[in-house]
Amino acid sequence: MKARFTLALFAHAEAVLGQLLRFDYPADAVVSRYFREHRQLGHADRAFVAETVFAVLRRGRSLEARCAGKLSDRRRLLAALAVTRGWSQRELAPVLKASEEEWLAAAKAMPEADFPPAVRCDLPDWLYNRLEAQFGADETLALAHALNQPAPLDLRVNTLKANRDEVLAKLAEDGIAAMPGPLSPIAVRLRDKPALAKHPLFIEGAVEVQDEGSQLLGFLLEPKRGEMVVDFCAGAGGKTLLLGALMRNTGRLYAYDVSDKRLANLKPRLARSGLSNVHPARIEHERDTKIKRLSGKADRVLVDAPCSGLGTLRRNPDLKWRQDEASVAELTVKQASILDAASTMVRPGGRLVYATCSLLTAENDDIVAAFLAKHPDFTLIPAATILAKQGIAFDGDTLRLLPNLHNTDGFFAAALERKA
Repeated sequence: MKARFTLALFAHAEAVLGQLLRFDYPADAVVSRYFREHRQLGHADRAFVAETVFAVLRRGRSLEARCAGKLSDRRRLLAALAVTRGWSQRELAPVLKASEEEWLAAAKAMPEADFPPAVRCDLPDWLYNRLEAQFGADETLALAHALNQPAPLDLRVNTLKANRDEVLAKLAEDGIAAMPGPLSPIAVRLRDKPALAKHPLFIEGAVEVQDEGSQLLGFLLEPKRGEMVVDFCAGAGGKTLLLGALMRNTGRLYAYDVSDKRLANLKPRLARSGLSNVHPARIEHERDTKIKRLSGKADRVLVDAPCSGLGTLRRNPDLKWRQDEASVAELTVKQASILDAASTMVRPGGRLVYATCSLLTAENDDIVAAFLAKHPDFTLIPAATILAKQGIAFDGDTLRLLPNLHNTDGFFAAALERKA
C-alpha cells in the first residue's frame, strides 16, 4: 500500500533528515527511534519516510549539486523525490511551492555526466580516490551505482527446521514473492520487503534475515559435526546461528564479542533457532583469558572483523559520510591485532577465516598478506576450492563479493589453514 503524500508526511521526513545529517548516531538507529516516538505513522508512512531520507544519504553529493547553492533539508528531499524516484511536479503539488518549481525542473534536468566523478558516484573524495585506484574509473562508477540502490531482502533457511523448497512453498502460499538465492544453497531472496516479524516461518525459527553474501562466510569456514568452532566477533549472532546449523547442532560453538548488548540480541534468535551447541560469552578484548584457554584447540575460527562497513552502503549509506581515512587507519591496527589473537586458538590442521564487509584493500588483502608474512605456519587455501566442494561456483583464491557483480553486500574473506 502506498502512503498518501501530504504536507504532514513530508514534515516527518524533513524532521528525520535533520537528525540524520548530524551523524551523531547510525542512521537505522535514528530512524527507529523516531518511529517509536511517532507511533501514529502507519507501515506505508514509515516506508515512505525511511526510503526518502535514505535516498538523500545515498545520493547526497549529487543532490547537493542540484540544489543550486541554496542547500536545505527541504530542497534535498524535493530533489530526492524528483530525481531518484522520478516524481513529477504534479505528484509533489501537496508540498511544492510555486517559487520552487523553476529550480526543481532545472535540478531534475541537470545531466549527471557534467558532475565530477566523485559527485557522480556520491562518494566522499577520499573514498572515491581509493576505490578508483583499486578498480579503475569505470568499475568504480558501476560499483557506486550499485551501492546507491536499496538492498534486497535475503533470508537464510535454518536447515534444522526446514529446507529451501519448503520455505519457498510456504511464502508462495502466503502471497510473498520469493526466489532461491543464486549463490548460497540456503538463501531465499524476497521480491519486496514484507513485515516478517509475525510470520510463522520467522517466529518458528525456520528463517533468519541474512544477506546472501554473509551466508557464504559460513560455507567458507565449512564447520563439521562434533567440532570445536569459534565465532570470534559474533555480534548479534547471524553467522553464529548459521555455523551452528551447519554443525547440525553438535560439537561446541563459542560466540565471543566485546559487547553485552550485541550478545543480548543473540538470545531471542538463539531461542528460535533450536540450537543447543552455542556458548555465548563476553570478552574484554582480543587477549582475554577465555581466548588463552582455547589456545591451539579450535578446529575452526571465524573472524568477522570490525571494519568500515563500506560494503554495506546499500543498507547503511551514512557510513560513507561517517568514516574517513583516519578512522580506516585505526581499524586496520585493530583488525591485525584481532586476527593475530584469533589465530592462537587454531589447532594444527585447523582453519581460520578472516572476513570483513569492507571494500578497501587496506582492510582486506593487506591485513591477510601481513598476517601470512608474520605467521609462516599458516597458508592460504583457495576459496574457490572450498566452495566448489559444497556445490557453490565461485572463482578466486579469496572470496570477494561486490553488489554490482553479485547483488550482495560487499564482502571479503580469506581461508587460512594452520600447517599440521
